[in-house]
Amino acid sequence: MKALRAAWRLWRMLGHILKGMAIVALRFPALSPDQQHARVQAWSMELLAKAGITLRLLGQPPVAGPVMLVANHISWLDIPVMHAARHCRFVSKSDVKAWPLIGGLATAAGTLYIERASRRDALRMVHTMQASLERGEVLGVFPEGTTGDGREILPFHANLIQAAVAANAPVQPVGLRFVDRSTGELSFAPSYIGDETLVGSIWRTLSAPAIEAVVHYGEPQLPAGRDRRVFTQDLQGAVDRLRRG
Repeated sequence: MKALRAAWRLWRMLGHILKGMAIVALRFPALSPDQQHARVQAWSMELLAKAGITLRLLGQPPVAGPVMLVANHISWLDIPVMHAARHCRFVSKSDVKAWPLIGGLATAAGTLYIERASRRDALRMVHTMQASLERGEVLGVFPEGTTGDGREILPFHANLIQAAVAANAPVQPVGLRFVDRSTGELSFAPSYIGDETLVGSIWRTLSAPAIEAVVHYGEPQLPAGRDRRVFTQDLQGAVDRLRRG
């Protein structure tokens, strides 16, 4: 039964991804940015449904920018979950751009790409993010830099937080977690860590009982004179509290 459930969900997801690519190619050029953002949010919500995942929001998502959302990172699902909750422009590693199917959709959603191993590119990205915030946009980052197991939060890197400090823009902490809908216990099925393959993580997620993705928004914080390292530590503590509920 698990295999049949996973195969059915996978088939529906693939069809939805192809539908998304068609929308991007045929309709996006005629849409305004706000209309594009609404399409991305609706598409992401439907993707979760086809994967057997429901969404629960706690706290208040941002109504408008400028604001930087900072969240813990658990899974390949985190980006569609956060898009479904509130569209934002994500900062992602550059190799995502070349991923089959997903890369084109990520680019259409406004993703900003960074070469994580390059300090020069990190500086470029900080300037790009600062300009984006000064234009009033909503950005999303995962300061851990990689996915954790959902049990403990990894140390936050301060580099990208510098953009909010330079723009004096608010940063809103966001806690993510996945729970088994039938038991209310934490679900680690969507985790994607260590030597796990993306395919294996996707299959495990689709094989699992119904999952609820919980997105918990905290109160926005301004730098208020804090340097990026102190600010980042304070944000990490806030995200850690939010992800625990």
